[in-house]
Amino acid sequence: MKLATLNDGTRDGQLAVVSRDLKTAHLADGIASTLQKALDDWTFIAPQLDLLYQTINSGRGHRAFDFEPANCMAPLPRSSQRAAGAAYLQQIERACKAAGQGVPPDLRDAPRLYQGASDAFLGAQDEIMLAYEQWGIDYEAGIAVITDDVAMGATADQAHMNIKLLMLVNDISLRNLAQAEQANGYGLVQSKPGMACSPVAITPDELGDAWRGGKVHLPVRCSLNGKLSGQPQAGADMAFNYPQLLAHLCQTRPARAGSVVSAGGVANKEVKKGFCSIVERRNQEMNTDGVISTPYMLFGDTVRIEMLGEDGKSLFGAIEQTLKQAETRRSR
Repeated sequence: MKLATLNDGTRDGQLAVVSRDLKTAHLADGIASTLQKALDDWTFIAPQLDLLYQTINSGRGHRAFDFEPANCMAPLPRSSQRAAGAAYLQQIERACKAAGQGVPPDLRDAPRLYQGASDAFLGAQDEIMLAYEQWGIDYEAGIAVITDDVAMGATADQAHMNIKLLMLVNDISLRNLAQAEQANGYGLVQSKPGMACSPVAITPDELGDAWRGGKVHLPVRCSLNGKLSGQPQAGADMAFNYPQLLAHLCQTRPARAGSVVSAGGVANKEVKKGFCSIVERRNQEMNTDGVISTPYMLFGDTVRIEMLGEDGKSLFGAIEQTLKQAETRRSR
């Protein structure tokens, strides 16, 4: 299935089922009004959504309409929990080398996760509104899974069964604020202002053979201002798969339905496929040239993130966002 949330002026939007070719959609109002309600009772609701999905794919949806990604909120506009992992360890290794530091000796022992803001995800075409370029504004393209209830102590095999949907994400990062936050020994707050999501979330079966081993074996395509910046393979060099990330998250607590878990910016050991974030390119420049030449995002820049299937067609629709300057409120 492919599911989207249409902006109807409410916080949680209106759930819609989208055709496989992303051309038409049908409201799921007679089944579940929001994606969270569907996830809360997935075993009962999912077969009904799938039947509607089959109907619109056959061209028989009596209330089908043209699908417009611009009208979409994030598939799950807000979540009770968002965790972000660092599953592509070559990112950490390159960053350590660029900073002249050693790689943590326990890097590959267990996944690294942090809690991110989940109260308001951005839609695929929402503008990135930030106040200062000096914050070091960066995009970071990755993939996130959405779960139903995951039990405390779940094994990776058990957690695998709790993955219900996947979506592309742009984990917007303020790199020049991150160092100070990391140095104080607590988590990232100011340097992670928000995350944008693809127009649709899809069930794993939509990926066919590309979904195996708890990983997505397809490239993520990133471009900045119309120029391709990278298309690394998402499954090639992933040290920890999504079930392993979930199992690590749930060692001491359960994860409730609607939890969103991402694996970090997609990266490969070989750099010939390019990069899914600016910081990755900057680290590579430092490691090879000894000097950084690529700036972070500037106001007016547009980033595009997409994943194509084996047939060359878009699977999730595209994230396409322009960076705009936000007005700041000053205390009197």
